[in-house]
Amino acid sequence: MSTSNLDDLFQKDAEALQIKDEDIQGVAALASRAKGLFKEIEDLEKTLSERKENYRKLAEESLPEAFATLGMSSFRMADGSSIEIKPFYGASIKAERQAEAFAWLREHGFDDLIKNTVSVRFGKGEDELCGRLLSNLKGTGFIPEQAQKVEPMTLKAWVKEQVERGKDFPLELFGAYIGKKAIIKS
Repeated sequence: MSTSNLDDLFQKDAEALQIKDEDIQGVAALASRAKGLFKEIEDLEKTLSERKENYRKLAEESLPEAFATLGMSSFRMADGSSIEIKPFYGASIKAERQAEAFAWLREHGFDDLIKNTVSVRFGKGEDELCGRLLSNLKGTGFIPEQAQKVEPMTLKAWVKEQVERGKDFPLELFGAYIGKKAIIKS
């Protein structure tokens, strides 16, 4: 192939790769729309988060306090909906107190709340080795990773059960809290 033929070939390739101004403007318009929508979504998520916090304060603080001041536990509105103040429970074991909390649960017969997960990582091509380990975990020389936890909803239900039964337990150790909350029914 001659030099002039190569030059012609490169010229045709360069022309084929040229992007027209209207194509770039179209891409820019789409990118601008995407950027605007992304910002709008961020703003809406922030507004939603703020509204949820405002609602939480009304439902868990302002309304229960107002009802308590008036000596009320429920209220029917003109539109037929009702508001009732009910207790709610929460709990969260802090990482630095986990060992102490788990020891307390075991000592008091609540060890069934603690879930254990044991896992071992295998590399590529170690399927047979994995099968052997599953058949006989002990004696293989692997050190499994172990994780212990109490599921948050399980802990919350347990705290509620203990409080409602009048059982004494260290609330602080389990990050337990009891509050009142307005429940609105339409």
